[in-house]
Amino acid sequence: MISFRQKGDFSKITRYLIQAKESSKIKSLDKYGRMGVAALASATPVDSGLTAKSWHYDITEKNGVVRLNFRNSNIQNGVPIAIILQYGHATGTGGWVEGRDYINPAIQPIFDEITENAWKEVTRL
Repeated sequence: MISFRQKGDFSKITRYLIQAKESSKIKSLDKYGRMGVAALASATPVDSGLTAKSWHYDITEKNGVVRLNFRNSNIQNGVPIAIILQYGHATGTGGWVEGRDYINPAIQPIFDEITENAWKEVTRL
């Protein structure tokens, strides 16, 4: 007769596997973050090039929700330049500079790829 005896629990391996699972989500979002920054930088209207070079991303996790945030750090006199390029702005002489929708077309293919890959992952099970 063969018998097995086990003492303790599997908490350490369970914790490790959960962390590994979460790490893989963040690593895949890191890939999309880099892709998004490249797409935004290449689509940003260029004058000095500072706004195009100022794109970055961060990944946050809270309560089991992981978020990929794209940000632009070019702020002049309290004004986020990427936003006024997107939506337009008033001039000091009472005129208006029309915005140019460059963010949405640049980032949409990245969102589409994230959605497609997430759907494949969900339906793979």
